[in-house]
Amino acid sequence: MIGIAELHQRFLECTGACTDTRQLVRDGMFFALKGPRFNANEMAASALEDGCKYAVVDDPDVAVNDRFLLVNDALRALQDLGRHHRRHFSIPVVAITGTNGKTTTKELVHAVLSAKAPTLATIGNLNNHIGVPLTLLRLNADHHFAIVEMGANHIGDIAQLTAIAEPTHGLITNIGKAHLEGFGSYAGVIEAKTELFQYIRVHQGSLFVNTDDELLMEKSSNAQRATYGTSANALITGRIVPNGPFLGFAFGTSGRTEHRVRTQLIGDYNLPNALAAVCIGFEFGVPAKTIVEALEAYAPGNNRSQFKDTGRNQLVLDAYNANPSSMQVALRNFASMVSARPKLVILGDMLELGADSEDEHNTIVALLTELQLKAWLVGPEFGKTGHGTVHLRFKKSEEALAHAQNERLTDQLILIKGSRGIKLETIVPAL
Repeated sequence: MIGIAELHQRFLECTGACTDTRQLVRDGMFFALKGPRFNANEMAASALEDGCKYAVVDDPDVAVNDRFLLVNDALRALQDLGRHHRRHFSIPVVAITGTNGKTTTKELVHAVLSAKAPTLATIGNLNNHIGVPLTLLRLNADHHFAIVEMGANHIGDIAQLTAIAEPTHGLITNIGKAHLEGFGSYAGVIEAKTELFQYIRVHQGSLFVNTDDELLMEKSSNAQRATYGTSANALITGRIVPNGPFLGFAFGTSGRTEHRVRTQLIGDYNLPNALAAVCIGFEFGVPAKTIVEALEAYAPGNNRSQFKDTGRNQLVLDAYNANPSSMQVALRNFASMVSARPKLVILGDMLELGADSEDEHNTIVALLTELQLKAWLVGPEFGKTGHGTVHLRFKKSEEALAHAQNERLTDQLILIKGSRGIKLETIVPAL
């Protein structure tokens, strides 16, 4: 059985870490994790044959030579190794969580900090108990900063991730209704997300907090913090500046010149995310001019706050994820957009809402009526709502795609938003 110190020495011989046989790292360290429908111990030998240097396994029968590193639990070994490796770097580690906007905020912060010095950031949304240690294992001597995104589905998840990453700084973008099935209630969401604040406070770190969010201000009141928001008492103050369909804003600090930014992000609701990046940039000495250039150069991807002109229609793509709070702000923002084109919204079910699902989907349909928006509703949860309305309903995205292909919509402004599991992005080619 190998100890964590020796495991780390072996890791330093490798080019990286991996857990998926479909994405092996040549000369890397493979961790044989187990799940409900798989046991990667059975694939460890093939991982070595396909180029990995070592395989970390927890089945003694598999460990037939010294390239198999036997541990009690492969997942725990991955997490312990991530923490052990992180402790070799005395750099700022910024943890970011929240109900909405954490991935966009992470990308904006990465854009700002990496404009000053090499910065590690979570790739995509690898933000769980596997993704966080894999992120930490990418740290190297070139990095001056690290940004670690943290997701949660249950109470205790963030506490576990902070114990692994040991962040020096923390940011909660907001706390809304999401994953209610796992958290049990909105109060459960609050308890889970603020586990980050608790860790930072106990370990005498520093928080970044939005002054416009009364809940977050209250929960961070007895911690060291830097603030941002639209209120005059924030360290970094910002305001919306018209910029067509994109977010434009100005920011400044007390006694300093105001700076204007024209982003490539759709949605004024991204203002807090952008101001968070400004605040973190100022905290770590990034010049204002550099911050402006970094934010203006950032182009969103992966169906997050994207604007796309297909030649036939204009699309607002926000189809990576959805929950009641993000759905409402996206709809209100879309309704406020100035356009001569007719507007259409294509909405997919909001998943993992448990017993609250029916009420939350009905609330969204009522909001569509209030905003006078025409909609296509995709998924079984929306299928249960308000059948007296004018909205079209489809059980699956495939049905909506077929309808879009038949309709051949033109000259429309279309918002596309739904949970990732509904796969609304498959409709885009027909628009």
